[in-house]
Amino acid sequence: MDNTFIEEMKELLYKERKEILDRMNGDNSSFKEEGATGRGDSVDLASDEGAFKKMEALNAMDAKRLTAVENALKRISENKYGICLKCGKKIPEERLRAMPSAVLCIDCKSAEEKRRTNY
Repeated sequence: MDNTFIEEMKELLYKERKEILDRMNGDNSSFKEEGATGRGDSVDLASDEGAFKKMEALNAMDAKRLTAVENALKRISENKYGICLKCGKKIPEERLRAMPSAVLCIDCKSAEEKRRTNY
């Protein structure tokens, strides 16, 4: 992989990291402010609880994505970016463009998904 491609991926990963962090910080602050007032009837509270659970699930997904992005940036700094963690082959640029934090080549990812569906 050439340096231009690596720099392009690094820029995409930094942008994705900023978006995730902004979303995690922004979404929580407005909900916490509203929830801290303690106002509302039981229907409001049930609705708030449902919204809170949804937000927790979204934050968990964002935290997982953030970890994947951070790991990809680390692999770039270690000159290991774009190498499949399972077989050691190059991950095609097309796959990395679609998913910059990918750690498996298409063959290894397909095999992993096939194993999961067989359980």
